[in-house]
Amino acid sequence: MSQRVVLLVLVLGTLMSAVDATIVLLALPEIAQSLHADLFTVIWTLLAYLLVSAILSTQAGRIGDIYGRAKIFNLGFAVFTVSSALCGLSPNVLDLIFFRVVQGIGGAMMTANSGAIVADHFPPSSMGRAYGYTSLGWNIGALLGIVSGGVLTTFLGWQYIFYINVPIGLVSLALGIKYIKDVNVFRRDLDLVGAFTLGGALTLLSYSSIAWASTGPSVVTEGMMVGGFALLVLFFLNESRISSPILDLRAFRFRLLAYSLLANFLQGVGGLALSFLLIMYLQGVRGFSPLYSSLILLPGYVVSSFLAPYMGRLSDRYGSRYLATGGLALITLTVGIYYLIITPTTPITWILGISALNGVGSGMFWPSNTSAIMSSAPKGYFGSVSGLSRTLGSVGTILSYVISLSVAAASIPKGVAFQIFLGTSRLNGGLSNVFVVGLHYAFLVSMAVLVLATVLSFLRGKEVRVDR
Repeated sequence: MSQRVVLLVLVLGTLMSAVDATIVLLALPEIAQSLHADLFTVIWTLLAYLLVSAILSTQAGRIGDIYGRAKIFNLGFAVFTVSSALCGLSPNVLDLIFFRVVQGIGGAMMTANSGAIVADHFPPSSMGRAYGYTSLGWNIGALLGIVSGGVLTTFLGWQYIFYINVPIGLVSLALGIKYIKDVNVFRRDLDLVGAFTLGGALTLLSYSSIAWASTGPSVVTEGMMVGGFALLVLFFLNESRISSPILDLRAFRFRLLAYSLLANFLQGVGGLALSFLLIMYLQGVRGFSPLYSSLILLPGYVVSSFLAPYMGRLSDRYGSRYLATGGLALITLTVGIYYLIITPTTPITWILGISALNGVGSGMFWPSNTSAIMSSAPKGYFGSVSGLSRTLGSVGTILSYVISLSVAAASIPKGVAFQIFLGTSRLNGGLSNVFVVGLHYAFLVSMAVLVLATVLSFLRGKEVRVDR
């Protein structure tokens, strides 16, 4: 009974994180209008959450190793729930961005420790099934975010996209405090220098890329981009020299763990960029609303939701190598199909079908790859490895945004590219054809990234899972 309740709380936490990642994207134009903010500023309500998750996930996982994963997970649930209410109450966009940062802190505490809690409470021989259900939570959350985001914003107001987290969070927090208990604690050091340098690098690179996409290059944006890359170099130098880094390069000495982590990162870069590029196509070229554009991509989430628990059980039985690699190969295939068929008049039914095929690949990849990562992690490092996985995933998500906007800005006027990303503008005439050509190049870039991810996934080798 307790195992099931623990899994339920973890699924609800994953669901809330997924809802928050997708629901805000659809509400950005309404938030900008309501709070009298420009689109360049309001997009940071989305990016702030992602940046904090990328910066803090590994540290939050390590803090869970030190002080107890259950304590940090439940505290994160409390922070996430309270900050969700404060987001809805925000009177201006700067307050909203600040509370989104706080919400990101809570989200990092939850997601970084959820994988470790599974590893604490489930033996390696049944981890795949558990991660299958957490993947189900992510897909259901994405579905709810897409559907409820448009409905709540349209009929109740954007504030309710945050208020919806409060009742779920309160129930989950009560269950978590009662049923999720600390199993082991291990002494670890924190990497504060690494956190600051990584945070500075990602912030500067994200800000300069978004500014370049929306207004064009300038001395300031180019200087910020150079500064971001410089901080990134300092980050890697720091990581190679300290005993407890955010990005533990020693983990990459173990082929199974290293290649599974790299496959996770590269799938985020290539696969998530695909979703954003398609939304830009549907909104900017076809003229669909953000809600309708997102609904067209729903088949992928639906299929993945149904397959994830089953694929997780299969990975327990047969290992992750072929399931994860096959899933990545299918995702790569869908990108290639998009490259071949996307035109200004592509039938929507084709996109629906390809989206479903992409869902098959995602349903195969995520639970089996996550299970491989956690089953190959040393027992005392569950929190750190889970946090590292979330950090790489969050960085991949940020890069996917940057790739999407940068490719669009390279083919059409920069201000227009930024507006169609948010669903507030549509292309006409020759610009549509030019933008589609730009999308084709972007699909090629995504496909190249995903091919590399597929190769690394296959090269991970076969794992041997022993209950410990």
